[in-house]
Amino acid sequence: MDTMSVTVVPARSAMSVAVARDSARTSSRISWIRSQPRPPTPLVLVVSELVTNALRHGGGSCTLDLTAHPDSIEVAVHDRSPQAPRMRTPDLNGGTGGFGWPMVNRLAHTTSVTRRPSGGKTVSAILARQRQGASVP
Repeated sequence: MDTMSVTVVPARSAMSVAVARDSARTSSRISWIRSQPRPPTPLVLVVSELVTNALRHGGGSCTLDLTAHPDSIEVAVHDRSPQAPRMRTPDLNGGTGGFGWPMVNRLAHTTSVTRRPSGGKTVSAILARQRQGASVP
């Protein structure tokens, strides 16, 4: 099992999200990424969404952990807020969001929210691992 951890800091949040996405795309420390020409698009989307939400709603900083299991990839984002993500009706006109958490739940095999004893929470998503040569949905 390979794990990569990236601390995402509040300074320049948009840049921090890009760093998290790039970490998911290009890390050479996780063997399953090295063996593929690029990581599966669902992984990059889930990382982007969970890190963005943690920065917007979770206290302004977070830690991203990517763990490769034999048949899955775990994305875990730790932040300081105890508030769990919730499903809501997407806002088509006002720009207040509502699209991300449903998307994460559709792309992931399972999702979970765990409160941390030290405060805050961990939002996790387990995605099926893409096999070499498989198409991305």
